[in-house]
Amino acid sequence: MSTSPPIAIVGMSSLFAGSHDLLGFWRDIVSATDRLTDVPPHAWLIEDYYDPDPSAPDMTYAKRGGYLDPVAFDPMEFGMPPTTIPATDTAQLLALIAAKRVLQDAGKYSDEADLSRTSVILGVASATELVVEMGSRLHHPLWRNALRKAGLPESRVQEIVQLIKDHYQPWQESTFPGLLGNVVAGRIANRLNLGGSNFVTDAACASSISALQAGLHELYLGDSDMVIAGGVDALNDILMYMCFSKTPAFSPTGDCRPFSEDADGTLIGEGVGMLALRRLEDAERDGDEIYAVIRGLGASSDGMGSSVYAPRPEGQANALRRAYDKADYSPATVELVEAHGTATKAGDAAEARGLTSVFGPANEAGRAWCALGSVKSQIGHTKAAAGSAGLIKVALALHHRVLPPTLKVSKPNSLLGLEDGPFYINTDTRPWIRGSDHPRRGSVSSFGFGGSNFHVALEEYTGSGNRPKKLRAWSEDLLVLSAADRESLALRIGKVRSQIEQGYSLGTLTAQGAEDFEADAHARLAVVASDADELGIKLDKAVEVIRAGSEGSLPDPDVHFGFGLSKAKKLAFIFPGQGSQYVGMGAGAAMTFDCARAVWDEAVDIEEFAGDRLDRAVFPPPAFTDDDRAQQFKTLTAMEMAQPAIAAVSLGFLHLLRALGLEADAMAGHSFGELSALAASGRIEEKALLATARKRGELMAEAAASKEGAMIAVPSDAETVRSLIDPSDDVVIANDNAPTEVVLAGSESAITNIMAKLKSEGLRSIRLPVASAFHSHIVSDSCDPFHDHLAELKWRDGGPEVYANKTADVYPKTPKAARRLLADQLASPVRFREMIEAMHSSGVTHFVEVGPGRILTKLVGRCLEGREHVAISLDDKKVEGLRAFWRGIGALAADGVSMNLLALSEGYQVPEAPAEAKPFEIMITGFNHDRPYPPQNGAAGRAGPNPEEVGEPNAETRTVTPEVSPPVPP
Repeated sequence: MSTSPPIAIVGMSSLFAGSHDLLGFWRDIVSATDRLTDVPPHAWLIEDYYDPDPSAPDMTYAKRGGYLDPVAFDPMEFGMPPTTIPATDTAQLLALIAAKRVLQDAGKYSDEADLSRTSVILGVASATELVVEMGSRLHHPLWRNALRKAGLPESRVQEIVQLIKDHYQPWQESTFPGLLGNVVAGRIANRLNLGGSNFVTDAACASSISALQAGLHELYLGDSDMVIAGGVDALNDILMYMCFSKTPAFSPTGDCRPFSEDADGTLIGEGVGMLALRRLEDAERDGDEIYAVIRGLGASSDGMGSSVYAPRPEGQANALRRAYDKADYSPATVELVEAHGTATKAGDAAEARGLTSVFGPANEAGRAWCALGSVKSQIGHTKAAAGSAGLIKVALALHHRVLPPTLKVSKPNSLLGLEDGPFYINTDTRPWIRGSDHPRRGSVSSFGFGGSNFHVALEEYTGSGNRPKKLRAWSEDLLVLSAADRESLALRIGKVRSQIEQGYSLGTLTAQGAEDFEADAHARLAVVASDADELGIKLDKAVEVIRAGSEGSLPDPDVHFGFGLSKAKKLAFIFPGQGSQYVGMGAGAAMTFDCARAVWDEAVDIEEFAGDRLDRAVFPPPAFTDDDRAQQFKTLTAMEMAQPAIAAVSLGFLHLLRALGLEADAMAGHSFGELSALAASGRIEEKALLATARKRGELMAEAAASKEGAMIAVPSDAETVRSLIDPSDDVVIANDNAPTEVVLAGSESAITNIMAKLKSEGLRSIRLPVASAFHSHIVSDSCDPFHDHLAELKWRDGGPEVYANKTADVYPKTPKAARRLLADQLASPVRFREMIEAMHSSGVTHFVEVGPGRILTKLVGRCLEGREHVAISLDDKKVEGLRAFWRGIGALAADGVSMNLLALSEGYQVPEAPAEAKPFEIMITGFNHDRPYPPQNGAAGRAGPNPEEVGEPNAETRTVTPEVSPPVPP
């Protein structure tokens, strides 16, 4: 029984390197974006402090890290006089921004909100930058003494001392509170009128989670109704670099590669992460939107060890066990661990040993089931904010049902001991597939100098309450525009181009375009892009060809034009068969759209896949060697796995088409795809498709097991090939795919002989990498058993017409005849060319390939070459993400096919339009505002060296060169 009441995460906010908000942070995570850069000149000057020699005194051998981009701060909004900003540490200002946003996200930022029992508890480690700055200003006795020792006259001494002081902010009344770490929380409570507790915690790099622990206790005890918890770290100054340099902990090669064989140290970053927490029952009662649920938190100390900062796996393991005891579930149900993972080889290995000691006993199957990663590979080690970055990452992963990647692991660190263990390093963004036995679960570890260990157990929220809208961090998006004529469309493009210049995001523009789009407008445009910059480039090209009337001269698959009325008559869905499968197929759709992912979730509960889950064959853990990748492909290619896997991808795309409001007038499939077409049409139950596909593959494999079959492709027409085949050749035309593509099937020896015969007639043939001779007598023993299985299914009449491979005609209406035709199809020729021609003759003009790959799209194009038609695919294994899907949908939209383009964005936030700058708004970074040094123009603004004095004057005669500096040498 759980010893910790469940706590709901009802709001989040973030400021990390490369992003200003949750959307940007999540987009960076799932797109595997590396945000580590050289130290920017506003922070400190590489020229001042960098030396590649780790032993160089008072110098750092690191010059890269994670730095915040400038973010807008309006002091008047928070009731702060602008003159106090230079005397206020930027950590306090950034924390105010994040706190306001987390309250907004939680729906509590209003005059009506009662915050009298809201606490703010934040991890703030070490000192603040302003402490260092103001303390340094007080070293003037040291400077004065050194200058006097150098023999300078007193007037010059005082002048130089003042020059040095001018490199620091002067003391003022606001300086004392402005430099205090506890005021990071205190200023939030003061400015946002919070009436609960406010304090900060310091557990070094585990400070965020120590703050979380204190916040959970406030909620457990009933002392607060809501707690803002998290971490704030804006201390990436040279002092912190020196600390990490002299430990030494930095990467000498300048990168952060957690769990990689190439890991050689860490890099540090700036960041702020906050979470709004409430007791789950209170959040559900009040209708709060819940991202995820915290089920337990475990803490421990390392105890006695070799040094105060050397990690001990045993101590870390204690924190894990305590977390799962409180959560009351086994680590065997946890499928994602966000590790502390700083990228020091010894530290990563120690953490892996601690994790394995707890998770290992649950690994009864000897299979890696839990993804291990670290966001530090993207934003660096954000120290006091590190735990909050990990918490937000896991909460968003649970909310979006996506397994996020870890970067820069070409090969896992051999010291981790991952072989046959419970963990694998997840280097790819993958769908998080889960059956109904328990919710998705993820955990976060955070450790700090001094042996502070914390582990948090989180769970997907599956209750009846509200969930926040998802973040529109799509890999690509589709912009559609329409207008009355060409010139109006060009003007519409110009408006969008102007919005891009104003800072509008891609998601904002595409949502606006979908809402305004009219499929029956005379002029239409569809453009696929990954961001606003790419969209702008493509729009510039599009407007040029529109005005020139030469849209055919723009061979860009991401850009589609349509003018005049749509020429669409009938729409057909065509479903691919075996041979179209590939590892990772359908991942983009499953990660983005619930209806596509649900197919895979439901498959986990299908009895036929017990112990041999379909999703694990299609979305396996990342492979690091060619042999491993070959084995994954082999596993997927097995008939009993490939066929249901292809069907699952097809069902996912089918659900998306239905969501768009697209319904087919006719359907067909190629080989196995015919079964998918019958399910899609409703002739057989859709929910029975995957199990039936599994059975079909098993029966075919059994039938082929005792007979060696093979297949070849012949680039010629069916009549020519048929005329060269004698009955004694023992081969058949298995596939008539296109006017110049025929596939032959037969026994191994028969195929060898026919290849020689074709060669003598001047015809090429290509051996196909298949397991047997499909659509021939080699697999005929599977027909009757498959017929028996089909008899157990419920069949119905109606629905769109389905065309059959065997007859190149419409399926019979009676279930009995339809079952027989489908069963016999296993050993009968696929007359695909004739079937497509028959569909076109019946009025089908638009063909949509519903499934993995684009093989059928190409075949349709060849079958109907010279005849008016449109053939599109929704997938392309050579194109990552959603680009191929949007290309297909964009082609239909540009052709005037009516769709509900807003449907797919339901459940997603529409990014807000950029706000106008306010009168007193300033741009702040992780470093204190308006510092006199470094110069605004970086190293170029430094004073250059002065010429040496002539002679060697003693202290009494020494003079100082006037302060006129020559140009700084390049």
